[in-house]
Amino acid sequence: MDIFEKIAKHMGPIGQHHKWSHGYFSFPKLEGDIAPHMNFRGKEHLVWSLNNYLGLANHPEVREADQKGAADFGMAYPMGARMMSGNSKYHEQLEQELAAFVGKPDAFLLNYGYQGMVSIIDSLVDRNDVIVYDAESHACIIDGLRLHMGKRFVYKHNDIDSARKQLERATKLVEQSGGGILVITEGVFGMSGAQGKLKELVDLKQEFNFRLLIDDAHGFGTMGPTGAGTHEEQNCIDGVDVYFGTFAKSMAGIGAFVASTEEITNFFRYNMRSQTFAKALPMPMVIGLLKRLELLKNNPELREKLWTIATTLQNGLRARGFDLGVTNTMVTPVFLKGELLEATALTMDLRENYGIFCSIVVYPVIPKGLIELRLIPTAVHTLEDVQRTLDAFSEVSDKLKSGYYKENQFSIA
Repeated sequence: MDIFEKIAKHMGPIGQHHKWSHGYFSFPKLEGDIAPHMNFRGKEHLVWSLNNYLGLANHPEVREADQKGAADFGMAYPMGARMMSGNSKYHEQLEQELAAFVGKPDAFLLNYGYQGMVSIIDSLVDRNDVIVYDAESHACIIDGLRLHMGKRFVYKHNDIDSARKQLERATKLVEQSGGGILVITEGVFGMSGAQGKLKELVDLKQEFNFRLLIDDAHGFGTMGPTGAGTHEEQNCIDGVDVYFGTFAKSMAGIGAFVASTEEITNFFRYNMRSQTFAKALPMPMVIGLLKRLELLKNNPELREKLWTIATTLQNGLRARGFDLGVTNTMVTPVFLKGELLEATALTMDLRENYGIFCSIVVYPVIPKGLIELRLIPTAVHTLEDVQRTLDAFSEVSDKLKSGYYKENQFSIA
């Protein structure tokens, strides 16, 4: 079986319904604070899968800052890596403001979130060190682990007793190797919506000697009294040694940052290969990010609106008997029982006949026989959007239970 045959076999029936993933979405010209609608094949759809938690993507002040950054500097500057010719006072200003906001002495900008996390892990550990990580860690963490030449132990998802057992194993190894232990988890797990048990992991420092790295991509800007992150939400800012946040979620931008002590952050500046040998973040993005951070910090009503939408959506779904798993954040997974073909038919029905677009998650990400519809609330959704979605979900759930999607498959010519 050659590589193309393997791919065809792997895609299976779901491959017949994947035309929608290539080049059919278009965005209308948006002005200000409007609902998250997109055009798909000429039809307007209500979308629940946009990384725009606080609605900053089309905030007029953000659009103005982005435009001014491009007008003042163009898209090319700075034309070099940060260590060479790619630094600016604006890069440094953004780092200082981010560090202060998340409660750390210093921060370092990263060109991309995924690439950044891979490189953080690669630079922090060597063959003598041991990594202990949560079983449901994001793919960027897993890819970072693959670069590690030393031992790594996985603990059951959010299971502190399991983490303790793996720390016991890791401690025995580093006593022989002379290395250290790095524990990695997430602030908010993006698929389930569960918060990582940061406070409990920090408490384990009373028993074990380790450093804690958290990926707070979904928590930065959404969690905590000021939006500083999940470590603020759980009141354990000082216990998190290395904090990673991305601009791709709450800030609706590109890039990421890592925050820690001045010593560790400077180490990153000179040892993260993905940054040392890559062009710096473009000036328009940096200028725009400064405005985004300003709005995030000074407009708590954006976060309050996000949580109003998320809470209303989740309460409404639970009241109608839907299973939302263990979410205790704004991420809203809806679990249904069904097979792969039913999942594709259901989501296509939602899209084509109800005008609602949301992400679908199936095996092997979740167990066979389950369908997850993943909803991402934002501050620019409305209560009317929520009601429309609740009614649609009730109808497609009844269809699924009746066997309708086993008999009716949807396709687009």
